[in-house]
Amino acid sequence: MQLTYQPYELLLKHTFTIAKFSRTSTPLMLVQISHQGQTGYGEASMVPYMGESHQSATGFLSKVDVSQFKYPFDFAAIINYLDSIAPGQPAIKAAIDIALHDLDGKLQNKPCWQLLGSAPAKMPVTSYTIGIDTEEVIIQKVKGAEGLKVIKVKLGRDSDKELIQTIRSVTDVPLYVDANQGWTDRRQSLDLIYWLKEQGVQLIEQPMLKTDIDGNAWLTEHSPIPIIGDEAVQRLADVEAAKGVYHGINIKLMKSAGMYEAHQMINKARKLGLKILIGCMSETSCATLAAAALAPQCDWADLDGPLLTTNNPYQNPEMVNGKWVLLNEAGLGVHIL
Repeated sequence: MQLTYQPYELLLKHTFTIAKFSRTSTPLMLVQISHQGQTGYGEASMVPYMGESHQSATGFLSKVDVSQFKYPFDFAAIINYLDSIAPGQPAIKAAIDIALHDLDGKLQNKPCWQLLGSAPAKMPVTSYTIGIDTEEVIIQKVKGAEGLKVIKVKLGRDSDKELIQTIRSVTDVPLYVDANQGWTDRRQSLDLIYWLKEQGVQLIEQPMLKTDIDGNAWLTEHSPIPIIGDEAVQRLADVEAAKGVYHGINIKLMKSAGMYEAHQMINKARKLGLKILIGCMSETSCATLAAAALAPQCDWADLDGPLLTTNNPYQNPEMVNGKWVLLNEAGLGVHIL
């Protein structure tokens, strides 16, 4: 078993602005794990607000003993081992987990989606995210999303209505909204939610601070639109606490420490009656295909990483009618350019 890795800077097509942050690129760590003549690919997308970096990822990987990864892989034991190395750092743990899933599929000569029990015909459409920006740039971004079936809008500032109205001036496709904890007043938020419903918004992610449990629960109780926990839900241990506070959860591989735990989160959420959105950070085709392997088990998908970047080192996955296509290829189906 051999582990190799390299830092990478993923460049965004546009400055990406949410309620409290802006950035033009995202640091990645590209990971490869080889065994018996096959190589599995993984990646860590380390958005700055999550606290990981090239330096922290390198430090973590230097402590990983690949002799721990006996084949066939025991993914539960592997995540426990990775957690024992250091707390937190879910993105670099996800990179290892994704690479091992890709490798496992190649060694078995089966697609990852098949090994995870997904049905490609149930793939949901994926949304295309538009960050907070000027009216001119927003219109440009919307036109760049032509052909996609859903647009996801970043809100959380005083200009929320104006941003939605700008989008509605050029398209009538359904919308998802992510406030990124940017709303503070419950009643004002609820008024806005009712207005957003009239504008064709189908779900709202993390409207208020993740620590404001009562505020989010109140909105969930009164909202005509599903309220989804995002920042409030990181790993498996957070899923149960979401019941009664949100209608559903957003699972991201970079928060869940990879595909294994994301799958456990899906199963747990279903048992609790929670809806599921599978999302992403700024990612290449590698992590996108990893999440897409689980997407048919979810209600909604927001897997637009390759659509928002300019230097994806891998071939873009195939998309038909706004949905990623799961091919009958061993592993994830990642192809290096």
